[in-house]
Amino acid sequence: MSEEKKSENSDRPDGAAGAKERDTTLIKPSRSSVLTNLRNNFFAGIVVTAPIGITAAIVYWFLTGPMSRLDAFVKRAIPDGGSNLETILRAFPFLGVIVAIVVIILIGAFAKNFIGRAFLKAGEELLEALPVVRTLYRFFKNVFETALQQSARSFKEVALVEYPRPGSWAIAFVVGDAKGEISHTLSDVSERMMSVFVPTVPNPTSGFLLFVPRSAMRPLSMTVEDAAKTVFSIGLVTPEFHDPADAIKKLEALAAAAASPKRKVFRISVPRRKKTSQNG
Repeated sequence: MSEEKKSENSDRPDGAAGAKERDTTLIKPSRSSVLTNLRNNFFAGIVVTAPIGITAAIVYWFLTGPMSRLDAFVKRAIPDGGSNLETILRAFPFLGVIVAIVVIILIGAFAKNFIGRAFLKAGEELLEALPVVRTLYRFFKNVFETALQQSARSFKEVALVEYPRPGSWAIAFVVGDAKGEISHTLSDVSERMMSVFVPTVPNPTSGFLLFVPRSAMRPLSMTVEDAAKTVFSIGLVTPEFHDPADAIKKLEALAAAAASPKRKVFRISVPRRKKTSQNG
């Protein structure tokens, strides 16, 4: 018995050497400290609360600033008849804003009419006659037409173009076909020239207007909003993408599996006879 215990003890590592050997064979996960957890939770909280707080602050400033001034201006412009109904309506919040929106809609409908277009043309001619006012009028007219008018100048798709040198690719928002003198001058380069907007990073509101051939562009399937997120995040946020070729292969495999006949194997179990022992 003593010899067996000695052999067992000799096979087992004892003391510090055994503990060292056991430590080397195990992989222990690194434990994060309390400060690391607090820092990670702090950054996670910023990611959640910062967009909500900034959006709420902008909406609050817009409602208490420009909208409140517009509401007060329209209410002062409305004549007061002294009736109870007018007193109640004046106490109604943002009544002036609603009235202003209705007036703008009516002006837009009137401007589409033949008489309205005549008045609008006369007003533009009057503004064009003033030296400083016509510059301001042209600037703001172009800004609002570009921002609000749903025409061929709005962004339609996203593509990659070689910029600023061959071999370097940049995300570009496709504005539309080049027109006018630019299209005529570049007709020797390509029959179809496209005007694209290459935004700067991380501020996509500024950038460069380029005119490139349609054949030199590589269209992307992502939306304009996803491309703007990619530019704004310096490439850290990219939309999810699935290769169409892989999807086609999966569909073909499913179709082949559905078309192939299923072979069923029937197993017949035969009861085994028990062997009886015969004596003598």
